[in-house]
Amino acid sequence: MFERILLAVDGSEHALRAAKVARDLAGAVQAKELRIVIAYEPVPAYLGEPNLQHAIDARLSESQATLREAEAVIGELPTEIHEEFIEGQVADAIIKVATTRESDLIIMGSRGLGRLAGALLGSNSQKVVSEAPCPVLIVR
Repeated sequence: MFERILLAVDGSEHALRAAKVARDLAGAVQAKELRIVIAYEPVPAYLGEPNLQHAIDARLSESQATLREAEAVIGELPTEIHEEFIEGQVADAIIKVATTRESDLIIMGSRGLGRLAGALLGSNSQKVVSEAPCPVLIVR
């Protein structure tokens, strides 16, 4: 049923809970693939050098730390695990990866690290739910 699961993480508490759910579900349904996606907003080009390069390096470092946190939660699975870093509007990037990789399910946290921490459902989660090419499991 869910052979190709996409897990979108951003380092938030909700995303780490989503990683636990992805781990458990991938193991239970014997998924063939679990794809961990870290999507991040583009660094504005107007920063200029050397600030632009510093910002890009910091973004990559943060993304790698987020990946390590998710991998620590997931642990060992008898499933192929792939990682992708993608720059762009977060919801659009997740949808694009899910479409391109023909994901059967997207798992993500209900709220991320965005500015509206008090919202019931984050704007990225809302957009993914409404536009995804497959079912979406939102974890609180």
